Amino acid sequence: MGFEAGTTNYNPATSGQTNSFWLPEVFSKKVQVAFRKSAVAEAICNTDYMGEIAQFGDTVNIIKEPTITVTDYTRATTSLSSTVLTDQELVLQVDQAKYFQFKVDDLEKRFSHVNWQQVASDNAAYQLKDAFDVNVITAAVAGIGSNTYGTVAAPIDTGHGTSEVDPLDVLARLARLLDDANVPEENRWVVAKPEFYEELAKTSSKLLSVDYNQGNGGLRNGLVASGELRGFKMYKSSNVPTPSGSGNPTHQILAGHMSAVSCAQSLSTVESIRDNDSFKDIVRGLLVWGRKVLRPEALALAIIKID
Repeated sequence: MGFEAGTTNYNPATSGQTNSFWLPEVFSKKVQVAFRKSAVAEAICNTDYMGEIAQFGDTVNIIKEPTITVTDYTRATTSLSSTVLTDQELVLQVDQAKYFQFKVDDLEKRFSHVNWQQVASDNAAYQLKDAFDVNVITAAVAGIGSNTYGTVAAPIDTGHGTSEVDPLDVLARLARLLDDANVPEENRWVVAKPEFYEELAKTSSKLLSVDYNQGNGGLRNGLVASGELRGFKMYKSSNVPTPSGSGNPTHQILAGHMSAVSCAQSLSTVESIRDNDSFKDIVRGLLVWGRKVLRPEALALAIIKID
């Protein structure tokens, strides 16, 4: 608690004394925490190669299964053709990195009413996770093959008007694109911005209300509902990139299978050191990771317009 002199608020406890007018000032020990976006990258990626990296620059070589040619056979055939096995590889390289650094003054540590180092560290951890999430989702969108529905020049007009496509039908088309590529139905997911789920909720009053977030209304790493819709686990994220060269109200809906994208991350360094030029501690951390689209055919993208 502090006191401010020179006000008109009379304090009878100090009547007759010098500086008898004070304004009590209370400092809360609770810090207003900034809102955080949900992160979904870890939920939609596989981490099969997480244990094979240790530091920035590491490379993991992943051998692809060979495709064997099946040939017609006739009786008495004497010359059979063979498929040549090749060691085709996919390379997952740990080539992404982000860091944070801040300083904590000795006076703040000693006299502050809050633990600034802890508060700042919590925010730094969130900022790193959000940067990782943006990077992985953007890489997934960039790695999609031909499984697309709509284009930037001609997005699918989504809504509930006469000439508009129902958002539920958009999910159905994405599911069919994955079906055409023989992608397993189990472990499919879809990621979209809040605007799409707003339109989707208008399709049916009960569509997303049944067991919506298990009744607590909160986002569990962006998971919209505990059930599946058109075979997809539904995730909500503001980190889905806006189509390049377009403006609002164009959006991208990303769908895929758990095997499509692989991530490998390692928080390689977190340390606290003494600053040589001041009475402060330096706290810093480094996050390194790699991401790779292993199966472009297991991803699908819808480019839509919501107006």
